[in-house]
Amino acid sequence: MDRVLMDINDICATLPHRYPFLLVDKIVAIEGNTFIRGIKNVTMNEPFFMGHFPEYPVMPGVLVIEALAQVAVILAYKSGASRMPDGGRGIILFAGIDEARFKRQVIPGDVLVLEAEMLRTARGVGKYKARALVDGQVACEAVLMAALRPPLRSAAQKTGGAQPVID
Repeated sequence: MDRVLMDINDICATLPHRYPFLLVDKIVAIEGNTFIRGIKNVTMNEPFFMGHFPEYPVMPGVLVIEALAQVAVILAYKSGASRMPDGGRGIILFAGIDEARFKRQVIPGDVLVLEAEMLRTARGVGKYKARALVDGQVACEAVLMAALRPPLRSAAQKTGGAQPVID
């Protein structure tokens, strides 16, 4: 059994995502700056199962890809890839998907093992080979790209500290 290297609190301190779009429960392996393994426990309580599909609940493939991307981004943040040229921390955004294949359905009760291997980084863009497994079987695999961008300024920063008025 892998030990927990990052729990949900550590993940929330790293990623900007929050419920219901935070799709990683824990990180159980990080090897240098090149490999990461995370876990997503898939339960019937997931909000997407209400509509996908009520009589035959299947985790949408696009959300399996998103979970893989979140694990890859955690690896990027941990490897220091989020440092901007001015020394500040940027945000890492999903930039592309290649070679995506879905090989097994992901259903309630499954433990989704999420793995990402950094293939290369250049000029603020990282490329990752990723796969999601259930019971040792590949459920999904893809090559993902992520791009470093400056963080967006908040509404308060844009208005000099004043909060926008919304009617």
